[in-house]
Amino acid sequence: MEEESYEIETLENQKCPMCGQNTLTLLESEREIPYFKKVFLFSMSCSSCHYHSSDVEVADAGEPLKFTFEVQDEKDLNVRVIKSSEAVVKVGRIATIEPGIASNGYITNIEGLLSRVKSQLEFAAESEEDEDAVKKAKAHLKKIRRILWGSDPVTIIISDKTGNSAIVSDKAKIEKLK
Repeated sequence: MEEESYEIETLENQKCPMCGQNTLTLLESEREIPYFKKVFLFSMSCSSCHYHSSDVEVADAGEPLKFTFEVQDEKDLNVRVIKSSEAVVKVGRIATIEPGIASNGYITNIEGLLSRVKSQLEFAAESEEDEDAVKKAKAHLKKIRRILWGSDPVTIIISDKTGNSAIVSDKAKIEKLK
């Protein structure tokens, strides 16, 4: 398989919005997502304070949409996910990822999205002091592992008022956000 090459525009030595040092690097790349649209990927990283932010924007203005996808088996883990920093992501009754100042946009697949949730749950299980919260995190971790092994189903919902997110699959149910 031939590897695609993408031009990445880079601006170095920019002023960091967090620490004020001129050690911020800005990256921008344009990509064509198969069966979706052209998107722009943006990221910024500071080598001084390690601040990082990234986002995804669709080239053509989108309308506010909600995507619902039923993960039923292992092959569904390969479905492409495009999440902007403005999207709300719900993974069953396990987790909700809300937009905010630290929210990032990214392109991944269902497995990558679940792996991000799994990492957050592992951190919560290790660092939480409340015993009930630890039990809840561990129970959610077991559920995520079963989903990743293809033995448990889960519903994933992505709502994005900017229209810059998507679950790229014929099985995804798409609704206009009200």
